[in-house]
Amino acid sequence: MADTNRNSSLSNQLQPNPDAEELRLRRGRGAVSNPSGRFESQHRVRRDGLWDYRSDSDWQSTLSTGDNNHDLPPLPPLRTSVIEEVCRSAIVHNSSPDIPFDQSINPYRGCEHGCIYCYARPTHAYSGLSAGLDFETRLFSKPDIVETLKQELAKPKYKCRMIALGTNTDCYQPVEREHGLMRGILETLHDARHPVGIVTKSHLVTRDIDLLADMAKDNLVHVFISVTTLDRSLARAMEPRAATPPRRLDAIRQLSAAGIPVGVMVAPVVPALTDHEMENILVAAQDAGAKRAGYLVLRLPFEIKELFREWLLENCPDRATRVLRQIHEIRGGRDNDPRFHTRMTGVGDNADLLASRFDIACRKLGLSTRDYDALETNLFRAPVLPGRQFSLF
Repeated sequence: MADTNRNSSLSNQLQPNPDAEELRLRRGRGAVSNPSGRFESQHRVRRDGLWDYRSDSDWQSTLSTGDNNHDLPPLPPLRTSVIEEVCRSAIVHNSSPDIPFDQSINPYRGCEHGCIYCYARPTHAYSGLSAGLDFETRLFSKPDIVETLKQELAKPKYKCRMIALGTNTDCYQPVEREHGLMRGILETLHDARHPVGIVTKSHLVTRDIDLLADMAKDNLVHVFISVTTLDRSLARAMEPRAATPPRRLDAIRQLSAAGIPVGVMVAPVVPALTDHEMENILVAAQDAGAKRAGYLVLRLPFEIKELFREWLLENCPDRATRVLRQIHEIRGGRDNDPRFHTRMTGVGDNADLLASRFDIACRKLGLSTRDYDALETNLFRAPVLPGRQFSLF
C-alpha cells in the first residue's frame, strides 16, 4: 500500500508539465532535470522565474509593474561539450558474475544518446556532475586511449581474453563521428588479432564494417545491437539522440550481410511500457539477420529512479503509476535490486513470465540465447611499440 500511495502522489511532488521555454532549452535531451550528484554538499533547485532577468533594472521593473514579459534575448538550447582527460588505463577489469566478460574499454564518459534509463548515469557523480542533463551534455573523452591500449597489450604479462566495448556508455555515440576514438581502438585490436565484443544502439557501427568483417573471418568479433522499442515516437522520447528503430535493424542487416556475427539485445525491457514488444523485436531482428539474442530488465539504481519518475510523468502520465508498480513487483518491492544473479532479470512471477516468453520466442526463431560465443584467442600478437624489438616467433 505504501508503494501505491507513493506512486499516486508523484504528480504532487514533481512537475510533469514544463513550460514551452523549458522544453525548447532541453529539446532532444532525455532527462527532465539536472539534480546535483549524490556526493555534493550543495543541491540545485528549480530557479524562480525572476532569476531569469539579466539586470537589476529588469527585476525592479517587474516588481513595480507586475510585467514579466520583457523582450530579453532567449537562452540558447543545451549544447554538448566534450572535456578531454588523461587515460591512465584503457582496459577496465571487473569480476561481476552477471556479465560474461572481465575486460572492457570505454573511450567516453557520459553519453549524448540521452537514454533516460541508462544505468551509467550515476557514474557522473564521481566527477561532481549530475546524472541528469549533465550526463548527456557534458561528456569526457580520452584522446590518448589508443596509445595507452597499445602499451597495455604489449606488456609481457598480458593475457589475451575478449574485450567488450560499449558496456558502460555507447562507444558509437554521436561525438564518435568527430573524435574517432572507437575507430582507433578497433584498428589496434584488429592489427593485434584480438577478440572483441561490441554492444551499441548506433548505426555508426556500420562505418567500421571493413575492420569487423576482416576480424569475423578469424572468429574475432561479434556485435549486439540494442533495441528497446519499435515505436519511433516512444524511442524518440526515451532515447532522443540514438538511432531510430529502423536504423538499428538496418545496422543488423548490413552487419549480417558482411558476414559479421550479430545479435539483438532487447534492453532494457520496461514493464508495462515496452514489455509487450519483446516478441516483435525478436522477429524483426531475426528477419534482419540476427543469429543470437539477449534481454535485460530495467534497473533504477541511485539517481535514475527519480529521473525516470520525472520522465514518466512528463511523457507517459497515464501509465506512470502502473509502470512503477510493476517495476516494484519485479524488483522485490523496491525501485532497484542490486543483488548479483537477479539484478539483470528481476524476480517474481512477472520476471519468470518474461524469461519464458523470451526463451519460447528464441526457440521458435532459432536464435541462440548465449550471450557470447567463444572467440579465438590464439591468434593474438602483441603490438610492437617504437624502440622495442620484434618477436623472434
